[in-house]
Amino acid sequence: MPVPLVHCKDAGARLPLVPMADIDPARPLTEPPAERARAIPRGRMALLFAVMLTTAAGNTAMQSVMPSIGTSLGVDDVWISLAYSWSALLWVVCAPFWARKSDQRGRKAMMALGMLGFIASFVLCGLILWLGLAGIFPALWCLLLFAAARSLYGGFGSAAPPAVQAYVASRTPRAERTQALSLIASSFGLGTVIGPALAPLMVLPVVGLAGPFLVFALIGAITLVAVRWRLPNDEPQFPARGTAYESPHSGSPPNEVGKDESDEEDAVGAEPGKLRWFEPRLRPWVVSGLLGGHAQAMVLGIAGFLVLDRLGLRGDPAAGAGPVGLVLMAGAIATLLAQWGLIPRLDLGPRAASLWGIAIAAVGTVVLGLGQTIHTIALGYSIASLGFGLFRPGNTSGTSLAVSRAEQGQAGGVTASVAGASFIYAPALGVWLYNHSDWLGFGLIVSLCAIVFAYGWLALQPDVALTSERR
Repeated sequence: MPVPLVHCKDAGARLPLVPMADIDPARPLTEPPAERARAIPRGRMALLFAVMLTTAAGNTAMQSVMPSIGTSLGVDDVWISLAYSWSALLWVVCAPFWARKSDQRGRKAMMALGMLGFIASFVLCGLILWLGLAGIFPALWCLLLFAAARSLYGGFGSAAPPAVQAYVASRTPRAERTQALSLIASSFGLGTVIGPALAPLMVLPVVGLAGPFLVFALIGAITLVAVRWRLPNDEPQFPARGTAYESPHSGSPPNEVGKDESDEEDAVGAEPGKLRWFEPRLRPWVVSGLLGGHAQAMVLGIAGFLVLDRLGLRGDPAAGAGPVGLVLMAGAIATLLAQWGLIPRLDLGPRAASLWGIAIAAVGTVVLGLGQTIHTIALGYSIASLGFGLFRPGNTSGTSLAVSRAEQGQAGGVTASVAGASFIYAPALGVWLYNHSDWLGFGLIVSLCAIVFAYGWLALQPDVALTSERR
């Protein structure tokens, strides 16, 4: 006897025929779909976290020893800051390219490429600085070769952050994307705690101040192995997936099985157009990100040299790595407080986080400029870092929410290239102004923060409009 079939209706939608024998009266006819916020298992999120943490810890460890290395080599502070410029310029150019490749080749492949760039750069930089500090290379050649080796990070290391951001953003609902991206951003914050804390311990007897470079290259290699071994190969949904058909020439309609209604904001099957920095949707976030990023880069560039000057450590540069690392670590803890505590606790949206963050950063910059002891310097840097710790995730999530889910890879590229653009000349400019007059450098930073606040107040979209689900 045939099994009777029934039609089930839910909110006017006609569902497939269901055998009556399979209906459990104790179970509702329809079950809510699994939350997209939990689409990334904890193990995978830990791997993504490790990629960002390793690169952040390595870079901040480098920043904590470079002022002492420059003093040991007898090089002016400005030239040490300019040694990063070529790498930052390559980052700006290459990050959008790798972001588009992550849409086509997969996020995992780009993360692996980025880690390879990080490892190669740190190995070469460590060896070059070791030979320079030993007197084998003249200071000029040491800096030129360092800049060339550092360019490997700008050219290839820039593949990893956009891929990680796109991986998270494309698997997170709009209303919760700020917190998800804040979690990933906090891996950078945790890295900036670990890097300066470990850097003095990595000043090894044989390689000296070049030790942190070589040790973090080894840590990067371990992270790369973990990513290649444990992170599953991802089949990119946008734009490589396109629309599925029963067969290439059948003319059948697209296969809609498994389609998520929350993705209807995207044109599935149509490759999104290339995102430009200053197109109307992104312009407010890019402008505020550029100006705020320049302010942050100047603070970071000045901080190490400020510690050496205010504490009288120019004559003993090797002793400067510890205090500089302590100040950077205090700022990193404040950044974590912002990203792990304030943003989720206060449920801050992109606009609120950006505006409050840049205002707090301005206050911290003033305190930093007035600081004369390690305590006041650390306090000022911590307040500024707390502000930038709110501003950066707010700006990143605002950029992500301004575009469709299909454009997340490119949005990650825009975010990464904007961040890189801030480091092309801003650290060197800040240090140059600081060497002429303390208040020229700090005055420019505060002015940039004030401009960002005023512009953001007028131009940034309200949080309600950004975080609402699009149907």
